[in-house]
Amino acid sequence: MSFFESTNKTQLVDFETLKTTTSTCTKCPLHKTRNTVVFGSGNPKSPIMAIGEGPGEKEDLEGRPFIGRSGKLLTELFDSAGLNRDTDLFISNIVKCRPPNNRDPKPTEISACSTILKQQIQCIKPKIILLIGSPSMKTMLGPNHKITQVRGQWFTEPVDYMKDMVYIMPILHPSYLLRHASNEVGKPKWQTKQDLLEVKKKYHQLTV
Repeated sequence: MSFFESTNKTQLVDFETLKTTTSTCTKCPLHKTRNTVVFGSGNPKSPIMAIGEGPGEKEDLEGRPFIGRSGKLLTELFDSAGLNRDTDLFISNIVKCRPPNNRDPKPTEISACSTILKQQIQCIKPKIILLIGSPSMKTMLGPNHKITQVRGQWFTEPVDYMKDMVYIMPILHPSYLLRHASNEVGKPKWQTKQDLLEVKKKYHQLTV
């Protein structure tokens, strides 16, 4: 069963109730080392949901996703495409607690947190889902994809909350772009800007 097939079968809950119960979650060992559960931020009524990997050190301390160096770059990239991260998107992660030393989340941790993510999707009902980085992409689209090969491509999945499909696009993680910072045409940062312009175009098509 795919991630989205199981999302359709996930029990519906109220958004604020989900946020409250998530704040005290102890389903995996990450709760022992966290400072804060990073539930997500932005506009829960937006048609765009962006999903990353997991909180970093600064996110763990302040309780908001993507606010460190990579988060600042991500905000700039959204701005360059005419997307405001506070009003045009809701941003979350596949795990809500920081993995030690910012390592990739383990499969057991992702599994423990998956119901929360599915319930977030059911509450927000996004028309577009951005998958930020490889762990997010592999979790939701499957392990056989490579982020550098599928970034910028549209995928579609059936979801019960929409009459049509939800549109899904993987994009490169901003931490990767910090290591490949050239703005030259064809380079990863330039590619990501083009990808987000396509997202903005799809946003207009789906909301007119």
